[in-house]
Amino acid sequence: MTNIESSVIARFKREGKTFEILVDCDKAILFREGKIKNISEVLVTDDVFSDVKQAEHSPEKELQAVFKTTDKNAIIERIVREGEIQLTTEHKNKLQDEKKKRIVDIIHKNTVDSKTGFPHPTARIEMAMKEARVNINATKTAEGQVEDVIKQLREILPIKYEKRELSIKIKPEHVGKTYGTLKMFGKLIKENYENDGSLKVSLEIPAGMQEDLLDALNKATHGQVVVDIVRKF
Repeated sequence: MTNIESSVIARFKREGKTFEILVDCDKAILFREGKIKNISEVLVTDDVFSDVKQAEHSPEKELQAVFKTTDKNAIIERIVREGEIQLTTEHKNKLQDEKKKRIVDIIHKNTVDSKTGFPHPTARIEMAMKEARVNINATKTAEGQVEDVIKQLREILPIKYEKRELSIKIKPEHVGKTYGTLKMFGKLIKENYENDGSLKVSLEIPAGMQEDLLDALNKATHGQVVVDIVRKF
């Protein structure tokens, strides 16, 4: 359990009843995102209240009626996962900024300008989000908000999801230091070693990551790599 001085309220409302617990804000968010597994790390106290400020505990019959159990851990986990976690302004701003950067990165790597076929620069995506007045939810994962953000951006940006299948040929002397890079950037569809020891692969990759992949391969091979686009889908 954590220190009460750093605690905030997690509140869950259902069937006209309110259930509150005291949690560590940072750890509650991490638990919700699956980065902390043990609920006890999140808690300040394992008491469930109808009103924390008044120190009014929730009656056991209400817990049973709403949660269908009186198991404290099960109840507390549900409150943290599904309830509203109070955030300080400073913490909320920090989380929103982190989620925004992650969302921009996901959009940049997985979508392209539907007119040109090139990825939108991150600065353009950020500008469009500001123009569309996109609201980032500090308590939801970035991945869980991407679809909604893209829907809002389509009113401003020509944007679409796109993957590409690339044909890549690497000389024998560079295979060892590039194979891991290929697997890191995309999905290997097929691979074949030619008679001279060169590696030829088909790689499926999000369109927005192609430029970064080419930069990494060119650096590792001193430009001795052949890359062709087989198809876009």
